[in-house]
Amino acid sequence: MRSALDAATPPGDLRDLARQMREAVVEARVAVQETREAVARTERELAQERQRLADAERRGRLAAEIQDHETTAVAQRFAVKHRERVGVLEKKLAAEQDELALYARELQEMQAQLARAERDRPLTDAERAAERAWRDLQAAGGTRPDVDLKDELLKSQLDRAAREAAADRQLRELKKKLKRD
Repeated sequence: MRSALDAATPPGDLRDLARQMREAVVEARVAVQETREAVARTERELAQERQRLADAERRGRLAAEIQDHETTAVAQRFAVKHRERVGVLEKKLAAEQDELALYARELQEMQAQLARAERDRPLTDAERAAERAWRDLQAAGGTRPDVDLKDELLKSQLDRAAREAAADRQLRELKKKLKRD
């Protein structure tokens, strides 16, 4: 059946399909990068809003200690506002992280499909020669940049580790700040 399909599909159509798949992979990579940037922006916003909340709560406690009821009430209103904003940003961050995970999985699947399509399509004489050259290069220890999934996976793991380290640093800083206050 596969040979019948291959015989019925002209090679030009397969090349066009592979080109479209490569374009889709590039678009997916852009989407992943843009979503990573959005996650980073939201993380920064959330850290700032948490700081504002901590400041409002601290001001409220200080005002309550000196029995300044007006300042205490104002601080409480601001704390409520900042607490709501923190909640919204936490939900936004969770949604963006879920979206990033989805895009990353889709990209990985697309890259695997592209690799299979490239591997399974009939090759021209020039492509066979180039493929042999790539195999020789890879056998010598080189990497093929357009289909090296290990590098993409490693980059993804490093990005995640960096995000987790940044979150840990922020948490430690907030804990230190709360201890001082």
